Parts: sequence; C-alpha cells; structure tokens
Amino acid sequence: MRLSQMLFVTLREDPAEAEIPSHKLLVRAGYIRRIGSGIYSYLPLMWRVLHKISQIVREEMNAAGAQECLLPQLQPSELWKESGRWDTYTKAEGIMFALIDRQDREVGLGPTHEEVITTIARDMIRSYRQLPQNLYQIQTKFRDEIRPRFGLMRGREFIMKDAYSFDADEAGMKVTYQKMHTAYCKILTRTGLKFRAVDADSGAIGGSGSQEFMVLAEAGEDEVLYTEDGKYAANVEKAIALPPDVVTSPFSSYEKRETPGTETIEKVCKFLKCSPTNVVKNVLYQAVFDSGITALVLVHIRGDQDVNDVKLQNELTKLADQFGGKTVISLTVPDAEAQQKWAAKSLPLGYISPAIADDYIKASKEIASKFVRFVDQTVTDLENFVTGADESGYHVVGANWEKEFQKPALVVDVRKAKAGDRAVHDPSQTLQTARGIEIGHIFQLGTKYSQAMNATYTNEQGEEMPLVMGCYGIGVSRLAQAAVEQSYDKDGIIFPVAIAPYHAVVVIPNVNDADQVSAAEKLYAELNQAGVETLLDDRNERAGVKFKDSELIGIPYRIVTGKSLKDGKVEVVQRATKAVQELALDQVVPTLKQWVTEALHS
Repeated sequence: MRLSQMLFVTLREDPAEAEIPSHKLLVRAGYIRRIGSGIYSYLPLMWRVLHKISQIVREEMNAAGAQECLLPQLQPSELWKESGRWDTYTKAEGIMFALIDRQDREVGLGPTHEEVITTIARDMIRSYRQLPQNLYQIQTKFRDEIRPRFGLMRGREFIMKDAYSFDADEAGMKVTYQKMHTAYCKILTRTGLKFRAVDADSGAIGGSGSQEFMVLAEAGEDEVLYTEDGKYAANVEKAIALPPDVVTSPFSSYEKRETPGTETIEKVCKFLKCSPTNVVKNVLYQAVFDSGITALVLVHIRGDQDVNDVKLQNELTKLADQFGGKTVISLTVPDAEAQQKWAAKSLPLGYISPAIADDYIKASKEIASKFVRFVDQTVTDLENFVTGADESGYHVVGANWEKEFQKPALVVDVRKAKAGDRAVHDPSQTLQTARGIEIGHIFQLGTKYSQAMNATYTNEQGEEMPLVMGCYGIGVSRLAQAAVEQSYDKDGIIFPVAIAPYHAVVVIPNVNDADQVSAAEKLYAELNQAGVETLLDDRNERAGVKFKDSELIGIPYRIVTGKSLKDGKVEVVQRATKAVQELALDQVVPTLKQWVTEALHS
C-alpha cells in the first residue's frame, strides 16, 4: 500500500480523552478514532492488525478441533430468563443493552452467547455419538459499561472470539478444556506477547473453575499474584495464600477497656500496645439480592487482613435462595444515609463486636431481620483477641470463641491475598505481584446452562443426561491494544512482527530524487512479491516527518533509500532495537524475508 493513497493521519499531541499510553498511541498513530463513549472505528491499519490476530486465533482453534460459526447479536430475553441470567445482566451487573422491539418483545444485544449456543445444542445434539462438539465465532459483542475507558480496553462495542464445548461427562469436558488451554498458549505465543495463565473467579459466567490469560503490562487493570517456582498464579480476586503468623496476644484475661478515639485498627493497636494479628475486625456490608431483599452482612476477619469483595459476593450468592433470589446485585459498605433506612438504633461503628444483636436492624419486608454472619479462617483459632464492645469508645481484650463470643457457623475464606504472603502449595515461596490485562478467559461450565435450559443427550444406556459444557473467550480488539501497552517507547508503538499491520515500510526521503524513487519502487514490489508485507511512504513530506511516522505506527522494519544509494546500499532500521545497518540492494529482500520468517516461527 502507498501511504500517499491511504487514509492516514497522525497526531503530534496526545488526545484529551486518552488516559493510558496504548490508547494515546493508537489514536495518534491513526489506528482508531472515537465515535462515541466507548465506541471506536477501526481504521485501515488497525483492521489489518485485527485480521492477523483473528487469523492466528482461527488457525489454532481449528487445529484444536473447534468449528467456526456465527451466532446472532440480537438475542431474545426468553433464553436468558431460562438460564436465570436476564436480571443479572440487565439489573445486577447491568451490562446488557436491552430493548423492546415493535412487537413488544424484550431483546438484548449479546455480551456473550451461552444461552444461544445451548439452545442450538438442545435442538441438534441428541446422542452421545455426536459428542464432543466445540463451536466458536469471532464477532462484535456489546456491553453497557458504566464507565467506558482506556480505548479498546473497556469499550461498549468490541470484537471477541468465544467458543463453547459440549461433552458427555466432566472427564471429557476437562480434556476439551485442556485443549483450549493449550490453544490459548499457542495463540499468545504466536502473537509475540508476554503472558501468564492464572486461576480466576468465574463471575457471572459461572462454572466450577476458570483461568484468565493475562498480557503482562504495567497499565493492566488486574493484579496477578504468582510464585517464582511457576507452580501458582492467580488473579488477586481468586488468589489464596497463608496469612502472616499471629503474634502472641499480650492479654491473658477478659476485660472491657475504655479506648477513646480508636475507631481504626491502627489506633486501637497503638492504644492497647498489641499487634493487628490479635484483633478481630468486624466489617459491615449491605447486600442487595435480585429478589429486592437487603441483607446486612458482618464479616469477622483478622485486623491485619482485608476482605476480598469478590470472594464475599460468591459466598453470599450461595445463600441467595434464602432471600428469595438467585444472585447478589449490589454489595456495598453502607453509608449514613443507607443506615437510616434500616438501623433500629445507632450502630457503634468502629466498635462493633462479633455478638452485636440483630435488634439493631429495623426489619421490614425489604430488609432481612438478622445479620448474615461470616467468620473468616484467619480468626477461627485466634485466642485472647481484641474486638469491639458494641459501645463507642470501648473494646474488649482477652476474648475467646465459645467463651465470650459464639463463633458463627459460616466459616469462609474471604481474605484478600497480597504480595509477600506465603504460598499454600509451598510456604517457602512468597507471592509476587504483577499487573496484567485480561485478554482471554476459559471456563469449566459443567451443567449450569444445560440443566437450566434442558439441553440433554441420550447416553449409551439410553438415559437422558445433561450436556457438560465449557466456554472459552478471547478479546481480539483488546489483545491488539494490550500488545501496544506491553511494547512501546517514547517514539511510538513497537508491534510484534506477527500482528504488525505491515512488516516493513520503504521510505523515500526525497520524492524529487529519481534514483531514490526508482530504488524504492523496485524494493516495494519485490518485498511484497516475496511475502514481506510492505508499505511505501511516497508522500511529499520531509524525511524527518516520514521517519517519525514510521516509528509512531510501529512497523517492525524501515528501509530508507537515502544517501547510501550511491554505494548501492540502503539503510535498514529495526524498530524494536533501533539497530541500524546498511544492506546492498540485492540483499534487502532475502534478508527481510529471513527476518520475518524467523520472527513468525520463533
């Protein structure tokens, strides 16, 4: 492609709405343009990048035995109501664009396609002889993000590959799941990105287990905790670890003490001269279920630890049926205004005890009449601990479970693991931290959707059995931007060869110099014919502008038909290293072809 004929406009200044480097660079380099909040157009250079990523995905999915199809973006609400997710996606998470058509039917724009694919399987898969099956698609998805940001990282419209597998049993599903794990590793390796596969929370998709594939980058929204032995890695939402050891309590007998102005852990520990590991912290939450019922939640956790809200929400979801619902649509720390709605009497915040009475709640048909009480594993064996006394300005010391306080029946792990914690699999290993961008997620769905939607097959014994499912997604457009976030410098983007829009660019410093033009035209034609995808910068611009643009857009190799032509040579610059060398004209094509081949197969 000739740049003189291309829709190609670069910017020297960062766009006002862009927050992170990759977003700024993709706009400045002419890859994307913002059309509305969270809505972007993919311009010619970006479309080539997306096509290359999609092709790598296709090749590896096909090699793993998956079959490509295309599912509808517009989905009837009835399917989502069958699975029980309509309210979750339109009310709880609120990420589905839902509308009413002219026949007064509810429909939604697909953020994901479990319901659609399960309907197809229910209609078409009858016998175990048809199993296993794995179907995938690459298409646009829609999510009504509350705060779209970071360009393609969190947009309201994006390109995604999603696949769905069907097996006869859990063992078969795990075989398919492992195939997809391998395929994802191959996809990311081929794109040239540094990545890590980590254990993850399954969220609204559900299932018994899942893994995220993280592209490592400082601007990543997710925190990854891992061990250097390579045997453990998890998203911080899912991570488990051993907490620091408890310091022996300085208290040997139970008593109530006046502790004025000690509403925080730090202040009470300083006042009482004890360790935060000696404190039972009582954290208050307000959970709203999809039934409309609000429950007040007390979490008893060690003073040096924090509650992981994702883990807590998962534990509450297990109790949803007790409140007439299926899921939690909101989990917050209640402010003063919220407390006024349900507090029968003023709560001694900062001084709550594990035994605070249920009569603090002004029960109604919207408010559960009792606290939901969870005790975290970090305090189940704590002895002679410090905790609140249910009276502002007072704590108790030397307290023990089953003596001064009854231990709640719901013992859970809701602590937030953090860097420096000891690993569960090997306490000699400590958790390290890294930032990551989630670009892939694979799920062991099991029978969650097939049972809800009655998608069954007949086994060898003639019995009707639910299909066992897996789900596997890759954000194609997100991966493109993640590549930029992982690799750039002060001059612009550094695209890996495998997904760069073009492998090389031939720059004519002076378009009025016939020799420069002739040599450039010849190299441009021969490189493309040899399979080296090449741009020709034949614009009537200053050489410095052309060099800056080539660095900004991140083309891996730049060939300059400049002053060296008089010696029968051209200058070749490698974008990643900025290494410069002169090559004889007859060596340019074989050398570039070799470099590209090596990069694609390394």
